[in-house]
Amino acid sequence: MASDTAIDVVMPQMGVSVTEGTVTRWFKQVGETVAADETLLEISPDKVDTEVPSPASGVITAILVQEGETVEVGVLLATIGGEGAGAAPAAPVAVPVSAAPGASVAAAGDDGESDDDAVAAGDGRTFVSPVVARIAAEHRVDVAAIPGTGRGGRVTKKDILAFVEGKLSTAAATAAAPSAPAQALPAASPAPPPPAAAPAPVAAKAPAAPAPAGEVVAGPGETLEPLTAMRRLVAEHMRRSVDASAHVTAAFEIDMSQVVAIRSKLKREYEAQHGVNLTYLAFVARATVEALKDWPWINGELRGDRIVTRNYVNLGIAVALEGGKGLIVPNIKHAEEKNLLGIARGIKDLADRARTKKLLPEDVGGGTFTITNPGGWGAFVGTPIINQPQVAILDMEALVKRPWVVQDEFGNDVIGIRPIMNLCISFDHRIIDGAYAHQFVKQIRESLQGWDESSY
Repeated sequence: MASDTAIDVVMPQMGVSVTEGTVTRWFKQVGETVAADETLLEISPDKVDTEVPSPASGVITAILVQEGETVEVGVLLATIGGEGAGAAPAAPVAVPVSAAPGASVAAAGDDGESDDDAVAAGDGRTFVSPVVARIAAEHRVDVAAIPGTGRGGRVTKKDILAFVEGKLSTAAATAAAPSAPAQALPAASPAPPPPAAAPAPVAAKAPAAPAPAGEVVAGPGETLEPLTAMRRLVAEHMRRSVDASAHVTAAFEIDMSQVVAIRSKLKREYEAQHGVNLTYLAFVARATVEALKDWPWINGELRGDRIVTRNYVNLGIAVALEGGKGLIVPNIKHAEEKNLLGIARGIKDLADRARTKKLLPEDVGGGTFTITNPGGWGAFVGTPIINQPQVAILDMEALVKRPWVVQDEFGNDVIGIRPIMNLCISFDHRIIDGAYAHQFVKQIRESLQGWDESSY
């Protein structure tokens, strides 16, 4: 039942250092009923998708920030209940302010700029963002005269920039045209005979009109799907890493016989007493944290012309979201203080909260080293991309049984069957040399192959 008093839904504060968030999805639309604590929308503050519950029960009377828009913490996103709760308005609620310099911001529009709280132009009908309003004021443009391509015919930043550029181009062409010198008009001469009529062209099928410049068009059998906010962030992050770091990758084969035996012994105990699935990832992570103590540059960062080292490890664990919807790297804070059980608990907690969208921005910020684990899908070698601003990443591949050269009780070389795993490391060659990175992984290999249960 709708409340007589409107309830405001605002962009929540999702972390101490977070100042803005992007609306990635609305689960309810204007005119629909929502229950208290029911998921109302999904936001993405700093690479984390988080579901936001409704603060009250009632009818959605206005949605002021559309999907894909980024606004600051505290900005009004929607209203629930209040006057008019019984019916959905035909269009977004307008705020009667002028698109002039100093116009106040009141509600959100559809322009896609990060600060585009919507304002209405002077006619009270055309919705524009402060960015569009500012451009219109600077160039003395009547926004109402511009055809809008945004939702509901709104004028977007792209629309007004194209309009302004067109005006400037026309003005420049007019100014650049030389004026003809004044001279006497010549006497009239007989008009030339009209040209002979051209033969009628052969009828042909008119070609399809080309798509507007810059517009992506689907071909036969194709479907267009917009990038999600998370997918866009992942793409930008990976591209920036490849551009910034001098990537080098090396692979090591690890005999996991000792780890397999100890895991078989501890697995049932961990599940029964602690509710934790003891995975091979926990063993690799624990050995990695120990090795980072002796190879601090691997756990460091290149900051300007200085190499930053740390006495702590915030261990990032790459988590792939289902359906290829994104990749997120939350991290276990101060992993150097945790034993094998603590690491296993941390991995489970991060994976569960990542897949249920319960992570906070603090969970993904501040990582110092990352482990990615594609081996669960059968991969056996990889070249992972460094998670900036880190300088290395460890890739954990599939555990498979292989023929392996071992020694029998007499010291003779024989062929045995051993569980083998490849560990691949990508490192930034700007500050880490091959010998340094290889010794780091060599130490991890020695720890795993000679695992001492009492030491971890």
